[in-house]
Amino acid sequence: MNVHPLPQPGLHYAAERPQDAAEAAALIDRAFGPGRFTKSSERVREFAAFRPDLSFCAFHDGRLIGVVHQHIVRVGERTVVFLGPLAVEAEERKHGAGHALVDYASDAAQAAGFDAILLVGDEAFFGRSGFSADPAAKVAMPGPVDQRRVLLKALKPGGADGIEGAVRAPA
Repeated sequence: MNVHPLPQPGLHYAAERPQDAAEAAALIDRAFGPGRFTKSSERVREFAAFRPDLSFCAFHDGRLIGVVHQHIVRVGERTVVFLGPLAVEAEERKHGAGHALVDYASDAAQAAGFDAILLVGDEAFFGRSGFSADPAAKVAMPGPVDQRRVLLKALKPGGADGIEGAVRAPA
């Protein structure tokens, strides 16, 4: 189980609801811009199965200020969760909402019975939540990607062991 930050006045986290989708998409567009559509992670999201029940939003005084999405993919013969995108409003980033969203998403994936979570991101940031490049060394993302940014997190002992091969659509 992850350690969530201390509660802050006016800040709360909740599973993403259908009525949050448009606002979450707008936040992701602001955070990443049109260049995100050229990234390997976006190729994955084109065929991955979105899981709103494993995705979360952060709200500050009722305003959506952060979002994390999760999808289901296969890596080789293993089904794993693919985390991303993660976006937080620029002026809200200093409050730890990004880490909290990752931790809530990880907890939900673990509770749903998944073994591991895969993502593409900065190990210095995501390492604080248990992600590492080492177990993802044999994961093949579609399109060009810096392999050092492909990260895995085991959700149970041995959960990331033997995860290798191409990332593809879930079965």
